[in-house]
Amino acid sequence: MLSGWEYIVSKQIQWANNNNISLIGSKGERGRPTYTRCLDRNLFEPLLKENEEKFTSGDGHEIRGSLESPAKMQALHSSSALGVNIFQYWQKRGSVREIATACGFCDRTSNYSERIIFEEKFKIDSIPGIPPNIDVVFINNESSPCKSFAVECKFSEAYGGRAHAGLKSKYLDDKDLWTDLSSLNELGRETNLDNKRYSYLDAAQLIKHILGLKNKYKSKEFKLLYLWYDVLGNEGASHRAEVEDFTKIAKSDGINFLAMTYQELITNLDRDYRAEHSEYIKYLTERYN
Repeated sequence: MLSGWEYIVSKQIQWANNNNISLIGSKGERGRPTYTRCLDRNLFEPLLKENEEKFTSGDGHEIRGSLESPAKMQALHSSSALGVNIFQYWQKRGSVREIATACGFCDRTSNYSERIIFEEKFKIDSIPGIPPNIDVVFINNESSPCKSFAVECKFSEAYGGRAHAGLKSKYLDDKDLWTDLSSLNELGRETNLDNKRYSYLDAAQLIKHILGLKNKYKSKEFKLLYLWYDVLGNEGASHRAEVEDFTKIAKSDGINFLAMTYQELITNLDRDYRAEHSEYIKYLTERYN
């Protein structure tokens, strides 16, 4: 059986071949061809100007590249490209409620969400350095009990075999950050142990997002969704078990943490919106489902 990472990459290469999309390597003509020659060929629709500006000013260097060294977002297995392909469509059409509902943030009768922002930074006042950048953020109106819905998007990263970095001491040593977060604080300390609790889930990153959100909002004023790509076999099962474990820990500290696979989200969109958005749904199902 293919590894999770190889399964994702092979599936995406097949999609590109089926659609006559020319590919290059990570160093242009060198390296395995898993990058599109231009960014637009990796997206359902070109980046909106506001999103281009957000990615340009972000800390991930997602869209800066050349033919000799393509941008990260040109990778077929790019989580940021997948995030854009899911969320920009609804952002562009002013249909934020529909995608918020499909993500499980609210029900169909709600009309809370007004805007979607990519690569939003949540600075923690007492922590120097680069603040947490959250992939997708929904800004809600004043009638919503939640000020914001946030999404951390993962595609192939969990299955790449790289060890996740632990939570730095500048976070762990700041006692004021951990008010009412004793379980997450304990888990954060575990991320620095040699015998790590998780092999697939980047717990330290999720904890930083929670700390950034909690620095701006009260615990009940935000929801954080971990949106991840499932694979067959032991890797997918292990990843899911780790997600479920983290969810229990976060909820024990009063954090409204949600988890959903991309396949589940695309199924929700297919069920509810195929008739009105057939071309978009066809793209998602053929490429990612």
